[in-house]
This record gives sequence, structure tokens and C-alpha cells, in this order.
Amino acid sequence: MAYVITDECVACGTCIDECPQGAISEGDKYSINPDLCIDCGTCAGVCPQEAIIEG
Repeated sequence: MAYVITDECVACGTCIDECPQGAISEGDKYSINPDLCIDCGTCAGVCPQEAIIEG
């Protein structure tokens, strides 16, 4: 199951550079493409807001 970015996201960009699949997109709220996410959890581990959870 892919990870998801919650409303606690402050769009700091930390997760984007860490994703090995390039599954995270910028926008008003960042999002993770579930078709690209390999469920590695790297993004959740680096998020300073703890805004990324298992979906």
C-alpha cells in the first residue's frame, strides 16, 4: 500500500529528493503517486512534520 501525504504537510520539499521512484509531486499540497510508490517508507522517515503515513 502506498504512502500518503496528510494535511500536516508544509511543502518543505524534504521528501521529494529522498524518493527513489520520483513518486512525489509538488503542488499546493504534495502528493504521492500510488502507481509509482514502492512502499519503501523513505519519505516518511525524513518528513520533519510526520505528515507522511502508510495509506
